[in-house]
Amino acid sequence: MAKPTTAAQRRVIAEADPTTGRLTGTEAQLTALVRLRLAFRHPRPPHAYFLTPAGHRVREEPERAVPETAPVEPVPGVFAARTGTEDADHAVDGPARQREVRGAWLGLVEMRRMTNADADRDRPCAWERAHLVQAAAIALEAAGRTPAGRGREGYRVTATPQPEAVAVREPTAAGVRACAEALERAGWQVSEHSERGAGAGRYVLVSPRRG
Repeated sequence: MAKPTTAAQRRVIAEADPTTGRLTGTEAQLTALVRLRLAFRHPRPPHAYFLTPAGHRVREEPERAVPETAPVEPVPGVFAARTGTEDADHAVDGPARQREVRGAWLGLVEMRRMTNADADRDRPCAWERAHLVQAAAIALEAAGRTPAGRGREGYRVTATPQPEAVAVREPTAAGVRACAEALERAGWQVSEHSERGAGAGRYVLVSPRRG
């Protein structure tokens, strides 16, 4: 379960700039949203605060009249990337999940525009480089690839010992190639490799493109 927000924090999220996701509020409110992973602080002056993809998802939730003295509630529907390595069953699927994924992807694209020095939307941003597994998984699911699950084949994204690189595996060669193509379109550098051992399959090693 996600950490709760207060009514004041929800109001700060609701009042974010609809185009850029820029936030206004007290330093304590903004710092708390960063801890909840609903906001991030821009690394360059004036160090403004902006919504993360999860923050955009919360902002899109239907407004609820919550009095200032209301008890703290869990954040409804905070987005979680599916890496294909989860043990638990997914609570949300179908059209609802598709909307969540699309919102997360659009939030990432907007974050690229706001934080890349040249406002390049086609190149991964600092948040993606700091959350490689999650960022790659969002790009894959947004491109229509299916994450692995209980009784279901699909992609699996895992960390690697290499800096700024994750591995993506699929049960079939066609699936591996489709994942590689999807990540290339999303601005990632891709190289295909063979698993160790006789008769082993293939996987792709991906890293966010910088230039």
